[in-house]
Amino acid sequence: MIVEDETLLLQGLVAVVQGGGMTVVATATDAVTGEAAVRSHRPDLLLTDIRLPPGRGTDGLDAVLRLRRDRPALPVMVLSQYVTRGYAHDLLAGRAPAGTGYQLKQRVGDPATFVTALRTVAAGGIALDPEVVQLMAERARAGDDGLHRLTPRQREVLALLATGRSNSGIAQRLGVGERAVVAHTSRIYDELGIAADDADHRRVLAVLRYLGETGADGPAHDSPGRTSPLS
Repeated sequence: MIVEDETLLLQGLVAVVQGGGMTVVATATDAVTGEAAVRSHRPDLLLTDIRLPPGRGTDGLDAVLRLRRDRPALPVMVLSQYVTRGYAHDLLAGRAPAGTGYQLKQRVGDPATFVTALRTVAAGGIALDPEVVQLMAERARAGDDGLHRLTPRQREVLALLATGRSNSGIAQRLGVGERAVVAHTSRIYDELGIAADDADHRRVLAVLRYLGETGADGPAHDSPGRTSPLS
């Protein structure tokens, strides 16, 4: 399901999603109607803007947080024109691993990458915009939490995992073989103390650690989010 108040962008999102082989069960142009429709249709994935009518503040994000109180595992991809750490923190903090995405609207211009991110989120993974990852990782370095043991290459792999890239996508980006990526991710899990018992969510748990979030154990200490408008 898609919630977006800009008509042309909504039409474009519908085209991109359907072109990626997914079905749009419903659309809405405001947070109130969208929230009601999600409760009615129970979609496999919600794609929504953060700033929506009626208030045009964080109505979209507020609706997502309410929906997730009732349906914690609801996969959600939010769109924004801004990089705001506080938004990402609200989506990720205090949650068991589940599908979460936060993309800047400009990324929709690359349909293949955007659809891959949507599928990652629908499958329970995390797919954050590279600018969001960079902002959150910079803040997380202060707490460290075992990240100092990672090599620069392992940090690079982990940052790419946070954007929702597959092993093949990471290998292509770094110019290495997939076996090298698998070796790096395995070492990352070891260094961060993420047990094999968590195999279904190891990527998500590693990403949460990298971003300074604690996942299922509760939110990390946070200060008000920094907002960076796109140039």
